[in-house]
Amino acid sequence: MSEKSAEQLYKEREARVLAAARCEQPDRIPVFGPFQKYPYQFADVTFQDAMNDYALARQACHKFLDYFQPDIDFGPIFAYPAKAMELYGWKAFKWAGHGIDDPRQMYQYIDGEYMTADEYDEFTFDPSGFMLGKWAPRQFKSMEGFAQTIPWRRFMWSGWMNLNFFWLTPEFQETLRAIQAGAEETNKWWMSQFQYWGEAKEKGFPMAFAAWDWPPFDIIGDTMRGTRNILADMRRRPGKVHDALEVATQIFIEYGSGAAGAPIPFTWTWVHKATREFMSDGQFMEFYWPYLRKGIMALIDKGIIPVIYWEADWESRLEHIADIPYGKVIYHLSNTNFERAWDALGGKVCLAGNVPNVMLLGGTPDDVKAYCKKMIDYTKGKPGLVMDAAIMLDEARPENLKAMFDFTREYGVYR
Repeated sequence: MSEKSAEQLYKEREARVLAAARCEQPDRIPVFGPFQKYPYQFADVTFQDAMNDYALARQACHKFLDYFQPDIDFGPIFAYPAKAMELYGWKAFKWAGHGIDDPRQMYQYIDGEYMTADEYDEFTFDPSGFMLGKWAPRQFKSMEGFAQTIPWRRFMWSGWMNLNFFWLTPEFQETLRAIQAGAEETNKWWMSQFQYWGEAKEKGFPMAFAAWDWPPFDIIGDTMRGTRNILADMRRRPGKVHDALEVATQIFIEYGSGAAGAPIPFTWTWVHKATREFMSDGQFMEFYWPYLRKGIMALIDKGIIPVIYWEADWESRLEHIADIPYGKVIYHLSNTNFERAWDALGGKVCLAGNVPNVMLLGGTPDDVKAYCKKMIDYTKGKPGLVMDAAIMLDEARPENLKAMFDFTREYGVYR
């Protein structure tokens, strides 16, 4: 019997992943996950080198791809372009070689107040104007010249006559020069991404993502107000928060809509501030879930499959997040008990996860196989399961991760 062609393998993987996402029965349980830093550890490449040498990052990801053969792949997308970040002067991030000494460490976001409490109305009235004139200069040194700009909504009729008042200033000209340099470097990074995607497809592997997204609450909390402030705002200025969330929901829909029409129309969304450690069930149902659900439903209407990455333990919220159409969403589980999640959602929502990362790093292949077997057995042959690590994987023993892949491929066959 001849081996299958790359085209055949690609179509099989695509069909397998889509069937699981829709809670339909594929040939077997798919295996995938956002392996964040791990491909570089596996290839003995520092994360600093991966962020600076795009060819080396591709090479490392190919080594990972060839050995583990996931059903869908992420490639080097998480190795952000350090040179471009330096040129743009990204003040809200630290990375290896820029605020972080360890060349193997992941980058870190700097939680901060990038929108003040008295700027809620300004953001709600004109989010694009606020992002350009206030937020961008606070986040990027290269964009500080935008703080002088006149809102574009004021360019009607003779408004264009005011361009010279900021366009010709040294500060704005420096912003244009810096952005040009950053954009040229970012373009090199994107060309490297496109090259990898094409190479992976030639091997028979689809990409795992078509768009990225952020929950409406986290758009405000992560990106603008900061953790401490947004949590306080729920009590101090709830009306302002609700107004901003309506706007952020439209931004969520706009971001996620990039996946419309893709062969695998996955929009990945990481949930950060909705856990029990941050808010009560009542606050979740007032400030978080209604807006996220509204956005999810809008994406579903566009034929998109949202992948919601529920970080931490969600056992107390399972009954709330079950309010979603059948076979339209993937929920990734991190620390939530799989059996309880399957009892509440299994067969209605595709569940991905949740092999513990600590087991993949400190356990044995037999430990991993036993955990995967327990998960698969609990589903009793019902479709709607994707095997995955509990959270984005940075470190693991290769033999343990290989056990997760190989055992699921063998034992997770539907009969």
